[in-house]
Order: sequence, then C-alpha cells, then structure tokens
Amino acid sequence: MSPVKEAPSAITSIASLNGESIHGHHGPTVERPWGSFTTLEEGRGYKIKRIEVKSGHRLSLQMHHHRSEHWIVVSGTAKVTCGDQETMISTNQSTYVPKCTAHRLENPGVIPLILIEVQNGEYLGEDDIIRFQDDYARHEKK
Repeated sequence: MSPVKEAPSAITSIASLNGESIHGHHGPTVERPWGSFTTLEEGRGYKIKRIEVKSGHRLSLQMHHHRSEHWIVVSGTAKVTCGDQETMISTNQSTYVPKCTAHRLENPGVIPLILIEVQNGEYLGEDDIIRFQDDYARHEKK
C-alpha cells in the first residue's frame, strides 16, 4: 500500500495566506497605494492572487474586458461594488464579478482586508483595467 500524500497546492496556498513561502512558486508582492497583491499561481485561463487592502482604502472603480473574478475573504470585511449593487462580505464569504462589469473593492474596517482572487479568462494581464474612478489619480496608459 502506498502512502497518502498531501496536495502541495493546498500546503502552498495555506502558507501563502500567512505570508510564508514553502516552495517559492508565487511571484513577488506588488505594492500599490491601497495595499498589495501577490500572484500565488497562474496557468492557462486562470490566475490566483492574495490581495491585501489597507484599512480605509479602496481600489479603483474598474472593469475588465477579458476576465471575470471570484473574491473570497480570508480576514477582515470587504465592501464590494459590482454593477449598481453594493454588498458587505466578511471572512469565509465570497462574491463573483463578471467580465465587463464595473466593480470596486474597499476595506471599511480597522484591520487589513485579506482575500483570495481567482481570475478566469482568455487574457489576464494587468493592463486589462479600465478605470472609471481612482482615489490615487492613476490614469490609463494610452
């Protein structure tokens, strides 16, 4: 009988949530004015990120032409704008953002908001962002 092995992706994901690296497979942490993100894993048609949003900060009101996103809250509380709806989600809750839908992620709480984002689509580049409103005066590159 062969021994049972744990899935390395589960171990890596748990370690990455805690800011640790077991196998070193994830990309560098990218700092933004609102917090940071780390790409944990990427493959054909998908990308998984760990996103941290500082207390009182929010991402731009934006849209993507080529990807949808699933957000799962690991800790903290997220105020989510998706289309014309605003909702609050907290630890162990999730939401879905369809492609071509204006959306925003905000941390109204006092502790950092940590979430896992799963992107799906034919193109997942950081330049597939149309910003409608931004607290940090970032503009699209033309």
